Amino acid sequence: MTKNNWDLLVVGAGSAGAALAARAAAAGRRVLLLEGGPDYRSGEMPEVWRSPNPLRALLDPDATKSFVWRDLMATRTERQPAQLYWRGRGVGGSSSVNGQIAIRPPMEDFDDYVEMGADGWGRDDVLPYFAKLEDDNDYGAQDYHGAGGPIPIFRTAPSQWGAVDRALHAAALDAGFGWEDDVNAPGATGVSRYPINSRGGRRVTTNDAYLEPMRGHQNLEVRGGVVVDRLIIDGDRVTGVTAVVHGETAEFRADLTVLSAGAIHSPAILQRSGIGPVDVLENAGIEIRADLPVGQGLQDHPVVFVRVPLTEESAVTSVDGRHTNVTVRYTSEGPGAVFNDMLIMSGNQNVLAMERADVRFGAGAIGVWVNRVYSEGSVSVVSDNPMTQPFVRQRMLDDERDLARFRHGIRLVADLCESDAVSAISAGDLRGLNDELFNAIEDDRRLDEFLLATAADAQHPTSTCRIGRADDPRAVVASDGRLHGFQGVMVADASVLPFVPRANTHLAAVMVGEYLADRLS
Repeated sequence: MTKNNWDLLVVGAGSAGAALAARAAAAGRRVLLLEGGPDYRSGEMPEVWRSPNPLRALLDPDATKSFVWRDLMATRTERQPAQLYWRGRGVGGSSSVNGQIAIRPPMEDFDDYVEMGADGWGRDDVLPYFAKLEDDNDYGAQDYHGAGGPIPIFRTAPSQWGAVDRALHAAALDAGFGWEDDVNAPGATGVSRYPINSRGGRRVTTNDAYLEPMRGHQNLEVRGGVVVDRLIIDGDRVTGVTAVVHGETAEFRADLTVLSAGAIHSPAILQRSGIGPVDVLENAGIEIRADLPVGQGLQDHPVVFVRVPLTEESAVTSVDGRHTNVTVRYTSEGPGAVFNDMLIMSGNQNVLAMERADVRFGAGAIGVWVNRVYSEGSVSVVSDNPMTQPFVRQRMLDDERDLARFRHGIRLVADLCESDAVSAISAGDLRGLNDELFNAIEDDRRLDEFLLATAADAQHPTSTCRIGRADDPRAVVASDGRLHGFQGVMVADASVLPFVPRANTHLAAVMVGEYLADRLS
């Protein structure tokens, strides 16, 4: 085997790339998997990242140094300055640093995707792949679930919930929301336990689940520390990539190149290759090969938290206490409302609130996010240098439909936070701890200003290389992931989803890798 001549070259070892590479190698293809961050074995992952509570690692600069792209910045709304955008670095990608939430999108998302031109991505097409990837501890015997797959699915027993979990559960039921234990059941809505991708209380990443069992296999080679610059293009055919390895330029070639670098870095690689919006390429001084809407359509879930000051009895006592176990999904009545278009979550610990001097025993939080998003942002390279991060402009809440439903959602959460259930765990002045919110909550204009100034993102970027038909001006790739107008290249990660799904994006990204692995030709 020639080391620089492979059947399949996969760029990015995250949630989608690790799954696709492992499945393709097991099926007999010779696969080279390139990762910009470090490659390491499962046993070498720092224990702080295994914790059920990701706040441990978030507060540890040494832990984030190697596993997060520390120079990737993004503006959330147009009223906010750029801040760090949390994306995983190294094998496992963002599955190594996320909140370990294993929620599937509702199947209605895939009905909508098909209507938008994603042929072959309907609920009956993708459901087998969601089942294939999972080992569901509670519901694996159900025909719409799976047992024995790479990703373990665990749900925390109510007896082990934190104080805010219990309070949100009680308050939401009292407010009339129904109970559905299996959030991943078709049609599920209301109050549910969060499914978690962990086993024995320890995080399981796609490096653990997919790559570790294939280490040493003759068909798979994994290389870390390889920052891919651009595609090698001959006419309309892609034959490989150029990359930076230890400061030197290197080439890697294959019959088929798959970009699985995520919704930020896959479009950046394409743009550096001369494939993207003309204005972006011209501004970056890059020769134009194809005018495609690469990097356009970026979406994420905007989120705001109401801080809950905790009593001594409700305070978190373990650094490894699970940070969230309960969610509430509901259908709003606002503009653009669709099934489960809003989501509420518990937070047993909240870093920002704990920094307040008047919170003696720390604080939890109850947050709300817009689950079906209409606002769109962009990813744009600013130069042809692969070591320079792209400019990420999210433009969250630019669409009035998002802002109106967000306004209603935060008012609902504020009411829940003043319920008997939440009051029972609260110490001190909840309104004082959230003075900016409560000072604005009765006035739409002031509340909008508060939301635009404080909305965070859920680190769920998608839709920057959208699937669609060749005549769709918003589409970048075909339904099989192939890049429109080119041969020998495809995109396989969350960037291909036509809009951000109504769920945390980890399982959806893994499903994309599983699904497109079966559509390689």
